[in-house]
Amino acid sequence: MRLISFLCSILFVTSVTATPALAEVPPLAQARTSKLLYDLGLERRDPVLVLAAASLRRSIVLEQIQRVPTEGEAGGALLTWEVMMDAARDLASADPAMLGVIEDVAAATTKGVTSGPVYNIGKIGPKKNDLYKRVPFDGRAYAEVYVEGKGPENLDLYVRDAKGRLVCTDTDASAIAYCGWTPRETGNFSIDVVNTSGTTSSYTLITN
Repeated sequence: MRLISFLCSILFVTSVTATPALAEVPPLAQARTSKLLYDLGLERRDPVLVLAAASLRRSIVLEQIQRVPTEGEAGGALLTWEVMMDAARDLASADPAMLGVIEDVAAATTKGVTSGPVYNIGKIGPKKNDLYKRVPFDGRAYAEVYVEGKGPENLDLYVRDAKGRLVCTDTDASAIAYCGWTPRETGNFSIDVVNTSGTTSSYTLITN
């Protein structure tokens, strides 16, 4: 039974991280999926889920930029695939076979692009919002904005065009928010990150 479970673990990681169909999923949607897998893995203390999250996040090449909202401050740290991999090791510490799988995945090379989505780290106070003005997106190309909070706070996301019209929003009750849309033409958009919770939150803002 243990062998069957182990083989299923390998198949699960492979199916999540190596399927060709994954290349068709927008990169920031993959980032969101990796965070959901990571949180679920920690909750269930399941190293397989955490390893899948780490492998998925590793495939996304990110570049840090200096981007600060009109009112707000920088702070915090990016949740990297290395951090996720360390969490998987901790959860699998009593399972030598699973540790072997983790090390094999960690040692595997990843084919990635030289540049990709850009990110910045922010810190937002309770019941506050961080507004990013004049963020450029290309017309007729799929645009993505992803916000990932570090803690349990609820973060909402609003994206508006140059005329102030709301083009995308995500207001579900969670620490992550995602927007994807196709602008009709190249232009600048505003991104509003809102912390509806009563405590300060560090977050990562990623755009493509």
